[in-house]
Amino acid sequence: MNVGMDTVRAVGRGEMRAEEALEQCIDRIERTDARINAFTDRTFDRARREAKAVDRKRAAGEPLAPLAGLPYAVKNLFDIEGVTTRAGSKVRNGAPPAAADAVLVQRLRDAGAVLLGALNMDEFAYGFTTENSHHGPTRNPRDTTRVAGGSSGGSAAAVAAGQVPVTLGSDTNGSIRVPSSLCGVFGLKPTFGRLSRRGSFPFVASIDHLGPFARSVEDLAAVYDAMQGADPLDPGCHATRVQPTLPRIDAGVSGLRIGVLGGYFDEHAAPVARKAMELASEALKATPGVTWPDAALGRAAAFVITASEGGSLHLPQLRERAAEYEPLSVDRFIAGALQPVDWYLRAQRFRALYRRKVLALFEDWDVLIAPATPVQATAIGTEQFELNGAMVPARPSMGLLTQPISFAGCPVVAVPLWPEGPLQLPLGVQVIAAPWREDLALRVARVLESEGVATAPAEGL
Repeated sequence: MNVGMDTVRAVGRGEMRAEEALEQCIDRIERTDARINAFTDRTFDRARREAKAVDRKRAAGEPLAPLAGLPYAVKNLFDIEGVTTRAGSKVRNGAPPAAADAVLVQRLRDAGAVLLGALNMDEFAYGFTTENSHHGPTRNPRDTTRVAGGSSGGSAAAVAAGQVPVTLGSDTNGSIRVPSSLCGVFGLKPTFGRLSRRGSFPFVASIDHLGPFARSVEDLAAVYDAMQGADPLDPGCHATRVQPTLPRIDAGVSGLRIGVLGGYFDEHAAPVARKAMELASEALKATPGVTWPDAALGRAAAFVITASEGGSLHLPQLRERAAEYEPLSVDRFIAGALQPVDWYLRAQRFRALYRRKVLALFEDWDVLIAPATPVQATAIGTEQFELNGAMVPARPSMGLLTQPISFAGCPVVAVPLWPEGPLQLPLGVQVIAAPWREDLALRVARVLESEGVATAPAEGL
């Protein structure tokens, strides 16, 4: 089955109809989703209308948009016109359907992409495993007894399962990078403020990011480019212009200063994660031993801000309908709402200092690499796992290595590696660049992909 930009090129040349590519995806979803549980809502009728429109343009000889015929799906916190945006919750089951698409969905629609539906997630994006008690857990296509990661687990699993070539998710503390790592796909968390968040259900407004998943760097860059652009109606969108990355992904790494994060990132990585880092470091000829400043403090402050903003957002509903919340998140929301405001203010003040220290790193380095998760995917229901001789809580510990990075707002590409060889479980590496330099992170990811170090095959379910 053609996927991603291969599909777009085939449709553009008349070798395949957009409707044909769509029906292949629909067939795949219908054959596999009972085992994976990635989709919460299917918009197949809409997708068929969109695909027919692409084919009509092609038949009429009209110019096609850059993603014409590309099938995709989105995490269930993106507004889809006519679909209720439940954000993985039961509380929002009675909310009215969205009156319009989220901005990023609008931009992909305008680029010719074809939307197949909404995807499973941790309730209100508060989690790292997508063990959702309302919709059921999303299962990892690489091993269906294991978690897909979260909170964008449905988005990563749908790509890994070959259901759709690309998806959209969100990342506050690691919710694109963690499921990318555990499911073995590419994911991009852009610079904070790069992409419009208008029309997406918020979690932590001061840290939330939106971004894509794909099985190739080309697909990742093409979808990201189509979503770029300023949005004056989103005060959190700081982009002023489009900075195309797709033409630059094959520029190689010659001349780039690439460092390997040690210290905290080595101490919180299991041997298999260190093996993944060795594979990436050797391929890139990266320099080891770079220290990320105050990583543990950055993670702690991110926890404080996450709990406070998340709890405050949900406090009105918690007062009336706490029993309808996900058991894995309700206590954390309540505790966050009860935090002293001084804790939040101190954490935000520290964040400003922290960000300055992090940005100073990029005076010496163009790109840094680190593991994306401390371990590979754990079994569904796991409460603790062993990490370098200590037992740690499973769900929050999946974000050990991602939270310090997103707290600084840096762009990151999660790159899927297979440290135990083909057909074993994947584990991702984060490729980190300075804010607004997504092009550099994508270039490095592309080198790892072109040299066969990173790969994201569709699982043969």
